[in-house]
Amino acid sequence: MKGTAMNLDDMTLEELKQLRKDVDKAIATYEARQLARVRAKLEAQAKEMGYKLEDVLSAPKKGKSQGIPKYRHPKNPTLTWTGKGRKPEWFKQAIDEGMNAEDLKI
Repeated sequence: MKGTAMNLDDMTLEELKQLRKDVDKAIATYEARQLARVRAKLEAQAKEMGYKLEDVLSAPKKGKSQGIPKYRHPKNPTLTWTGKGRKPEWFKQAIDEGMNAEDLKI
């Protein structure tokens, strides 16, 4: 515990009430103060590595990759499919129209 020892018995009623207010305020703002300390440490660490903390936090997160397309729509090259997951409607329609998967490969 920081600070000097207090003798509550020697304090006046006004001093005790002020102490209570100060303690209540310290308790109420504790988490905000802790978060501010953590943020300052993280900002310093990011700066040390040549970054801003905001850049680190807004960096794209790794998730499922989109994958590399294996199939392309015969008439609209912007429509592609990796061959994984559910077959897109354009793929099913092309197969129904007599094409095979090899015809649609990229």
